[in-house]
Amino acid sequence: MTDDSISAPLLDWFDQYGRKNLPWQQNPTPYRVWVSEIMLQQTQVATVIPYYQRFMQELADVQALAAAPIDHVLHLWTGLGYYARARNLHKTAQAVTQLHGGQFPRTVDELAALPGIGRSTAGAIVALGWRKRAVILDGNVKRVLTRLHCVEGWPDQPKVQQQLWQLAERYTPELRCADYTQAIMDLGATLCARSKPACGLCPLQHRCEAFRQQRTGEFPGRKPAKKLPVKTTFMLMYYDEARQRVLLEKRPPSGVWGGLWSFPETDDLDRYAPQLSSQFMRDARAMQPWASLRHTFSHFHLDITPVLIPLSSDAVSVMEAERFHWYALRQPSAIGLAAPVKQLLASLADQLPA
Repeated sequence: MTDDSISAPLLDWFDQYGRKNLPWQQNPTPYRVWVSEIMLQQTQVATVIPYYQRFMQELADVQALAAAPIDHVLHLWTGLGYYARARNLHKTAQAVTQLHGGQFPRTVDELAALPGIGRSTAGAIVALGWRKRAVILDGNVKRVLTRLHCVEGWPDQPKVQQQLWQLAERYTPELRCADYTQAIMDLGATLCARSKPACGLCPLQHRCEAFRQQRTGEFPGRKPAKKLPVKTTFMLMYYDEARQRVLLEKRPPSGVWGGLWSFPETDDLDRYAPQLSSQFMRDARAMQPWASLRHTFSHFHLDITPVLIPLSSDAVSVMEAERFHWYALRQPSAIGLAAPVKQLLASLADQLPA
């Protein structure tokens, strides 16, 4: 039996103040809900909105996504980060069309068996897309529940997460489940924010233990800090000046920037330079190192030193292979690019003569 002590005031608040005009709330089909939920993982709403709108314009349904080349999907995703999400979107779209007749499954267990769909995302698809009762536990919901009950510990620890799932199950109502799901996410995203929560406006203030104890800043518990290691690389920007284009290389399908286009790399430019000079350049001294930049992943920092390498005319034809692509700076290709590569390409384009 569910506990309506939270859902009743929360739904009253949602009816008055909840967000109802976000793009994915219009015609909330399972496909539209699914794409939005994947995009919103570790990404803010304001950032997601233009990406979501463009994605829907290009790939309006699961059949269109399944049929699209992965390069096009990654191109639409470029800049959102965590590119495994985009690769899993593509895999899941193909699974839905091939194994489920183009219809998303209607149960949490069946959805969670698809690539990149966890238990909470599956619950959101069922609740918001199929309008059936299902439980979610995203970051916003975790924050609300940990404060309501002063749940100690980092929410992603198994024991803490199990406790939060029990609370989420307890409070999710049988009726108006879709509205409740949106309402508790909205509450966590707006009033019950991580810093400076607006407790005075919160409809659940009377039930909140963290508010009563004046400990809202302590919840949710933070992930134990660890120092990120630093790796270094040189990105080699082979430049065909005559045609104003640079050489890109497709990365392996898994791992960092999997399936994206990037510059060829080396971790030892001193050892690489003589070989490079003899193969593709007249003089290794023509290489132009640029200022280094740092790109941070969830598990390490990557310090990148870009190196501009003007090519001799007879080298250009040699550098052809299936995994390489000549990228025209004035007429950019619609391909998936790693974020720092996109930034460097824009800098190169800015230096072209008018």
